Amino acid sequence: MSEIISAADVVATIPDGAVLMIGGFMGAGTPPRLINELVRQEKKNLTIISNDTARPGVGIGKLVEARQVSKLITSHIGTNPMTQKQMIDGDIEVELVPQGTLAERVRAGGFGLGGVITPTGVGTIAAEGRQTIELQGKTYLIELPLKADFALVNAKVSDYQGNLMYALTARNFNPLMAMAADTVIAEAESIVPVGVIAPDMIVTPHVVVDYLVAKERNNG
Repeated sequence: MSEIISAADVVATIPDGAVLMIGGFMGAGTPPRLINELVRQEKKNLTIISNDTARPGVGIGKLVEARQVSKLITSHIGTNPMTQKQMIDGDIEVELVPQGTLAERVRAGGFGLGGVITPTGVGTIAAEGRQTIELQGKTYLIELPLKADFALVNAKVSDYQGNLMYALTARNFNPLMAMAADTVIAEAESIVPVGVIAPDMIVTPHVVVDYLVAKERNNG
């Protein structure tokens, strides 16, 4: 069973310099309370593995704006000029990975695979320094798995055990990343009693979720 904890307390367990996988696609599916708490606690020198850095002031863009990211492994930064500037200035190390390859590298990390092979990038600068393999007359890049110290995921609904259900495209990278980190922290919009979520609607089972972020009280 996942431990139910406040955002402040669980983020306090994340050290400076940690490697974080953060779900989301342009902010959709990114856990807002956890992001805000990382900013508030001023965690530094973070390595972020994510699909993108959204936009300034949105999702992971908040971490970039606060200059808390030292390295980024992502599929694109084209929608965030702050990320672009910090990369050009040498303040953030950026490893750009094709989106499908990024997903497969995360999946490989989560499912114990030694890597994946892909033709994407062969013959381009993406292949520089990479191992290749010939199979049936075709050249493939060997891409290594990705893993993280922590995965921060966002679900539509969780039960009190930590079984997670996602909403539509906000699901995106979250289930993959929940399998590929040593510690999984889930934030959910709603927390319901066990049994409310139909078994076939559970995407991420509670056995891989370490912490479930408690909903904040409304003092208004």
